[in-house]
Amino acid sequence: MTLIYQHVLLILFVSTIPFSQSVPLNPDYYKTSCPDFDRIVREEVHEKQSKFVTTAAGTLRLFFHDCMTGGCDASILIGSSSDNKAEKDHEDNISLPGDGFEIISRIKNALELSCPGVVSCADILAASTRNLVVMVGGPHYPVQLGRKDGLISQATRVTGSLPSTEMNGDQMIKYFGDRGFSIQEMVALLGSHTIGFSNCKQFSKRLFNYSAETPTDPGLKPAYAEALKNLCANPATNVTMSAFNDVKTPGKFDNQYYKNLPKGLGLLATDNVLVTDPRTRPIVEMYAANETAFYKDFADAMVKMSNFEVKTDGDPGGEVRRRCDAPNSVA
Repeated sequence: MTLIYQHVLLILFVSTIPFSQSVPLNPDYYKTSCPDFDRIVREEVHEKQSKFVTTAAGTLRLFFHDCMTGGCDASILIGSSSDNKAEKDHEDNISLPGDGFEIISRIKNALELSCPGVVSCADILAASTRNLVVMVGGPHYPVQLGRKDGLISQATRVTGSLPSTEMNGDQMIKYFGDRGFSIQEMVALLGSHTIGFSNCKQFSKRLFNYSAETPTDPGLKPAYAEALKNLCANPATNVTMSAFNDVKTPGKFDNQYYKNLPKGLGLLATDNVLVTDPRTRPIVEMYAANETAFYKDFADAMVKMSNFEVKTDGDPGGEVRRRCDAPNSVA
């Protein structure tokens, strides 16, 4: 076979690859089409977080919930309609803080004035999450750009797509493993609990109904458990009551979360699993002792997660939405 013939075959083979796969994400994707992208995201994020300190945690959680349901395509932002219940209204997403939704909407509005119809909501969510993590003390990591927004958002897709706070070690490892994450990457990603808060219903079983013999989870520090019981004493009437994931430094992205776990200060059952499972405890201990190692692994895991099942140019299932809360066909 001649070299020329081989070259022709290569061209023919490449031409059969779907276009969406041949257009990788690029950190400079908007360099010419929307040169003010970075500035607008940076300024809007700074203003919002400065006024509402829960924005960083809310947006980080929003990003995770989006990526784990059908990929990082901003489908979580679409609102429900009379004939469709969207992802955001699924039971597992109702407690998502409004701050995350609001900052994406604000950035989108500003970008539509600067470069209409160019920047996807999915890219805004990815970039603003990184900027907010950095703003509260976390590591900087590169954000590849060029995602397209999903066209479909259905609550039914959320069922089974998000990890439960009641998972044991095997279930957690399988959940993240099925999505391509190693055990160490899983532990690093759960370090996002160093900021933010969780609703009482997500951990109340540990307080009142742990087992017939032991109503309160012995993995909780007694004084901490009592404080949580007082906070969550009336879950039926106080449905929005929440507690900080990291009781020591709730507003700072650091490695305090890992230091808390051996002391019985892990809020969720899955937090406690990390320090009781022999496969994850050494990683917890390493991150507790070495914040630099945690930052590096968290950054790498976030880069990996932000590329999860993305839609790119040429993908028939994606578009650049004019509004983040509705596909263009109904906007």
